[in-house]
Amino acid sequence: MNERAAPAAGPEGVPSGALTVFAPEGIGEIEAGDDLAAIILGAAGALLRGGDILAVTSKIVSKAEGRQVAAADREQAITDETVRVVATREHPGGVTRIVENRQGLVLAAAGVDASNTPDGTVLLLPIDPDASARALCAALRERTGLWLGVLITDTVGRPWREGQTDIAIGAAGLAVLDDLRGTEDSSGKRLDATIAAVADEIAGAADLVKGKTSGNPVAVVRGLGRLVGELDAADARGASRLLRPSDQDMFRLGSAEAYAEGFAAGQAAAAAAAAAGAAGAAACACGSDPA
Repeated sequence: MNERAAPAAGPEGVPSGALTVFAPEGIGEIEAGDDLAAIILGAAGALLRGGDILAVTSKIVSKAEGRQVAAADREQAITDETVRVVATREHPGGVTRIVENRQGLVLAAAGVDASNTPDGTVLLLPIDPDASARALCAALRERTGLWLGVLITDTVGRPWREGQTDIAIGAAGLAVLDDLRGTEDSSGKRLDATIAAVADEIAGAADLVKGKTSGNPVAVVRGLGRLVGELDAADARGASRLLRPSDQDMFRLGSAEAYAEGFAAGQAAAAAAAAAGAAGAAACACGSDPA
C-alpha cells in the first residue's frame, strides 16, 4: 500500500505550505482623518511577523480618507461614479446596474455603499486604492520594521456564479499575480496560460475570517511570505494589474446590452446600404439616354 509522506514541519510544528488567516479584534469605528496604521497596530501589532499580508476592508480606508459623502439619492451617487454602463437589470426592488467606475473596476452600483453609514450619506471607494495601499504599507513597515504586504479588499459578484466574494482593489508590497507560464506541471507538461490571481485568492480567504457582520475589518494572512517584496514607488500599479484591458475583454457588455448595440448597428448599416442603393439608382436614371 502506498502512503503519502507527511509534509515537512514548519515553525511550531505547522506543516510547510500551511496558510494561517486570522482577524485581530479591537478595531473600532473609523472616522475621517484617523491614523489607520496606528489603529491596526494597536489591535494587531504584537501579533504580526515578517512576511505577513494584511487584508484591509475598503470601507475603513474610505472612512479614514473622508470618502463618506452626503447623498439623499444613492442612485445619483452611483451615476456620478459611473464611467461606463455594462449591464442593467430591473427587479422588484428597483434596478441593478453593473458599471465601470472611476477606479476602472467593473462591479455593481459602482462600489457605492450605503450600509453602516448615517442616513442621507453613502460611502465611496478610495480615490486610488493602490495609492492608499502603498501609504498604509509604508507606514506599517516603518513603524514595525517588518516586511509586510497590504491588500485593500472589496466585495463583488461574479459572472456565471452565484454569491459574492472579496477581491483585491488595492495592493502594495506584494505580487498580485503569480505568472506560471513557461513552467511545468507535476506531469512535466508546459503551462502556457496559467497566471494565478493570488491577490484575489488572498482577499477571498481573508473574508472568511473577517466576515460581513463581525466588525473585524482586517485579516492577517500568514504563510505567503514568498509573495511579499519591495515597496517600489516607481511601479505603482498594484492591484490595477488585475484589470483586464478592454481590447482583451470578451464580455465588455451584458448580453441584452450587446444584443441591443448589435441590433442598432445592423439597422444603421441597413439604412446606409438602402440610402446608397437609392442614390445609385437615381444617378443611373439621370445618366441614361432618353427613349
